[in-house]
Amino acid sequence: MNIHEYQGKNILKQFGVAVPDGAVVDSPEAALDAAKQIKERTGASSWAVKAQIHAGGRGKGGGVKIAKTLDEVSDFAGKILGMTLVTHQTGPEGKLVNRVLVEQGIYYPGESGIAEYYMSVLLDREKGRNIIVYSTEGGMDIEAVAEKTPHLIFREEIDPAVGLREFQARKIAFNLKLHGKAYKEMTGFVKSLYKAYENSDASLFEINPVFKTSDNLILAADAKVVLDDNGLFRHPAYAEMRDISEENPDEVEAGKYGLNFIKLDGNVGCMVNGAGLAMATMDIIKLSGGDPANFLDVGGTANAATVEAGFRIIMRDPNVKAILINIFGGIVRCDRVARGIVDAYNSIGNIDVPVIVRLQGTNAEEARQLIDESGLEVYSAVTLQESADLVRKAV
Repeated sequence: MNIHEYQGKNILKQFGVAVPDGAVVDSPEAALDAAKQIKERTGASSWAVKAQIHAGGRGKGGGVKIAKTLDEVSDFAGKILGMTLVTHQTGPEGKLVNRVLVEQGIYYPGESGIAEYYMSVLLDREKGRNIIVYSTEGGMDIEAVAEKTPHLIFREEIDPAVGLREFQARKIAFNLKLHGKAYKEMTGFVKSLYKAYENSDASLFEINPVFKTSDNLILAADAKVVLDDNGLFRHPAYAEMRDISEENPDEVEAGKYGLNFIKLDGNVGCMVNGAGLAMATMDIIKLSGGDPANFLDVGGTANAATVEAGFRIIMRDPNVKAILINIFGGIVRCDRVARGIVDAYNSIGNIDVPVIVRLQGTNAEEARQLIDESGLEVYSAVTLQESADLVRKAV
């Protein structure tokens, strides 16, 4: 589950990670009040006004502004709120900005002694260990840094049996070329960040930049946080941070029916039961000359209602030129899936794309009989190769 920057920073603060003083608001007037309060608490003479959406690249898209006066705070907030912010991560459709984060200004051009670093904590699935990835090149696109100057990116593996060790935190600060107070602050920052990652059941904490002030304080100037959905039952307060308005509406609706749905950019919709079979089906679609328009796993408890819901979601995509339904009836019964297909056809009506159906396993004969007697215009396949051939003809 993705969360907003301000929510990620609230989690960081709970574990002792230093972040700039700030407040999230939804109007220019509230932004001005927040800036005044920040000034009273910190003496700030500038403020950052930052759009809160689930996407990176906000600054390049005009979603982050530095205000040098209180009037600029309300002016920038008024311009950012309500805008459709387009970044390299939002796609051309962009995202509507409903909130902004107003923070104390920590960057002063020309000030000596400041620096920006990159740091993230995530799971290395290949090795089954958490890793800390960090670099002296903070504030930049880390992918570009990895491509052009890979020697400036460091990795620290964490042994799950013992956790982050003191010497590892010191090593990170050393590789970032810090010394004195900044060195000590960074070691504390690393330990607190890793503690936040572990204790929040996160799958990613990315801080870009980690900011060193002129007086050698270390702050999380930004925060991208992804929480593991499977751990949310342990963190009801985190679960309430979910912002459905930032999510794909089809994926949200699919979740209500217990469907695992991910929107893709292809032209062949697919409905499958089981993640492994879904991946194989997507491969078959690619090999047949098409592109998967979605990943949709109806799971092992599929019934007519969930199948109809999945069918409706697939049909909403104008790019879909054909639909491949590939069900192996182990736990799920093929006749239930067939009933869902028939109900969806009758309910939606006027389905003008080819539908290819492959039903094998439990009650497959009953399923075929249901579809044959329905009079629906569907193409039946027995093997995956037959499915691929029918997809090729369709697209």
